[in-house]
Amino acid sequence: MSKLERPRTKLVPVPTTNIIPERDADKTPILECSHLGIDFGGLTAVSDFNMAIGRTEITGLIGPNGAGKTTVFNLLTKVYQPTRGTILLDGIDTHSMNTVQVNRAGIARTFQNIRLFSNLTVEDNVKIGLHNQIGYGMWQGIFRLPGYWKEEKVAHERVMELLSIFDMQDLADHQAGSLPYGAQRRLEIVRALATNPSLLLLDEPAAGMNPSETAELMENIVKIRDTFQIAILLIEHDMSLVMGICEGIAVLNFGQIIAKGTPDEIQANPAVIEAYLGKQKEGE
Repeated sequence: MSKLERPRTKLVPVPTTNIIPERDADKTPILECSHLGIDFGGLTAVSDFNMAIGRTEITGLIGPNGAGKTTVFNLLTKVYQPTRGTILLDGIDTHSMNTVQVNRAGIARTFQNIRLFSNLTVEDNVKIGLHNQIGYGMWQGIFRLPGYWKEEKVAHERVMELLSIFDMQDLADHQAGSLPYGAQRRLEIVRALATNPSLLLLDEPAAGMNPSETAELMENIVKIRDTFQIAILLIEHDMSLVMGICEGIAVLNFGQIIAKGTPDEIQANPAVIEAYLGKQKEGE
């Protein structure tokens, strides 16, 4: 497998304090977070979180364990309602939306812990992601009327098309829980894509994968972005993956962004080095 070359993308300012790829600068960012924060009782978990994501950007959200990264994902998908701040999805304020409405508006996600319907087939798991696009009603489904079979044929073809991204079409009839770990991870991404998102959130997609699987995943993430022309925000501890495919990176520590920039800028940032390695004593 050929080694992926890191994208050399120029990041430019947008009207807020955020940065996005130059190629997306003439379009509204798909996501803009302004002064986003959440408190749990007296504890501030995320504070003054500001980020923009270009419409075709692959960006990373990294930081030490407990930094608040998954909490940010939960805010974006309305698992948690923000205590303060604004989330704009394609220019629309998501303040009044719930998780289902946010998904319909264009955000899909995967989770740290795989959440598949293990007893269903691979195809049926992906079909669940197509629920927003099913065109038949309850009675057509109950009585198997012609409209039902027409929509089922369309759904089957769409599922096979999505599975082919990961060369999983031959596994369509397999039980999801019987798949190897890496294949279950890929299936979860395919199911998220089935909701037709404009922003895909990947929470540690390489967790549990071996180096070969991770390298293949990197190629597939880029392929997904290029094929669907969507934005991808990922949380990941595998720095070779983050530095290899992300164009912009935000670093979170104790619920606050301490750095934003290109991979080269992030790798050389003293605050990032300190957050990961600790502050060195003088003379060391």
